[in-house]
Amino acid sequence: VVSTQSTGNWRDCTIVSPDAGGAKRVVSIADRLNVNFALIHKERAIANEVERMTLVGDVTNRTAIIVDDMADTCGTVVKAAEKLREAGAKCVYAVMTHGVFSGPALNRLMESCIEAIVVSNTIPQHEKIARCPKIQVVDVSSIIGESIRRTHNGESVSYLFGNVPL
Repeated sequence: VVSTQSTGNWRDCTIVSPDAGGAKRVVSIADRLNVNFALIHKERAIANEVERMTLVGDVTNRTAIIVDDMADTCGTVVKAAEKLREAGAKCVYAVMTHGVFSGPALNRLMESCIEAIVVSNTIPQHEKIARCPKIQVVDVSSIIGESIRRTHNGESVSYLFGNVPL
């Protein structure tokens, strides 16, 4: 997937939440990796319309990695990436659990400053990768299968949070 060759020293990264709702997620990831975190606060004048984005945290001369649960139209992640570059980030990557990529998403990604967007294979991506080479996919089938097996056998699923099967 995204290699250390392309991201440089991964310890010089900042994990970023594109909204306040993902703050707990990025703090948890940043703590486990022992790296910095930041978040973007969105101010809205009316519902579903972002008036202004404010970065809370420092990304100067760092690789910014935006982490969120879903990439749908990619409006928020692209605006967040622009904000991060304006704030001095060397480069910006995105990691999303589910890549929906509807409507203008692929065009927005291709025209954005995002180097790569990594998603799981919970949604097939073959056609979208052909149109947007910035998309990279991680196979999560083994962990989903193991979760199902553990549930069926009455075993702990939370065990997998710290012990991902390869």
